Amino acid sequence: MRKIIYVFTVLFLISCSDSDSSGNGEVGQGGSLAVFAIKGNYLYSVDEMKLNVFSLIDKEKPVKVNEIPIGFNIETLFSYGENLYVGSRNGMFIYSVKNPENPTKLSAVQHFTACDPVIANDTHSFVTLNSNTFCGNNINVLQVYDTKDLKNPKLIHSRTLAHPKGIGFFNTDYLLVCDDVIKIFNIQNPAEPVLVHSIDKECFDVIIRNNTLFAIGNNGIYHYELNSNNIKDVKLLSEIHF
Repeated sequence: MRKIIYVFTVLFLISCSDSDSSGNGEVGQGGSLAVFAIKGNYLYSVDEMKLNVFSLIDKEKPVKVNEIPIGFNIETLFSYGENLYVGSRNGMFIYSVKNPENPTKLSAVQHFTACDPVIANDTHSFVTLNSNTFCGNNINVLQVYDTKDLKNPKLIHSRTLAHPKGIGFFNTDYLLVCDDVIKIFNIQNPAEPVLVHSIDKECFDVIIRNNTLFAIGNNGIYHYELNSNNIKDVKLLSEIHF
């Protein structure tokens, strides 16, 4: 049920949006737990072991044009710029899609076995590691990597949290982390994120478009309005329970 609700929500938000939260003109970026992304005329998806590439040039007849083995326990896919960031239970992988039909691996970092959503901006990548029945070790942390050099990611911060899952950016200054509550960190200095506010709701992923926040939990979808001038001014607009 959780996966069905998540996919429905992501598809709905994509249908209502012309660009991703990074503002770089891409279409089809879901939350940090998404397993697909649309970039231009191509759709990328991950399964447990590989990255799949589909051509959408003929929109009535999508064609699978490539599949690239990555490893085992692949979980999430995030696109930014000309790169794809793949999260697995064992690490993070960065692929270039300058050649859209043939993504090339730029780098990989390994970590303890744990569930691993990842998002990125121009200079840094943010990863949450969490453990549950399916994910292995008892590790629950937020990690920050310096990825200015995409071929050489460097871990610059690690912070223990309760059980972090989905993550998302609000503007360039804030990172939202789904934990025991939705925690909002100021990331103006990515090496030292500062907790500045929280939303009293337990969710597993967030999708942010401009000032709109959709928080997705096991028991509902929550629609908030964020204020770029006052991060503590968060308004609940609507909610759907199930």
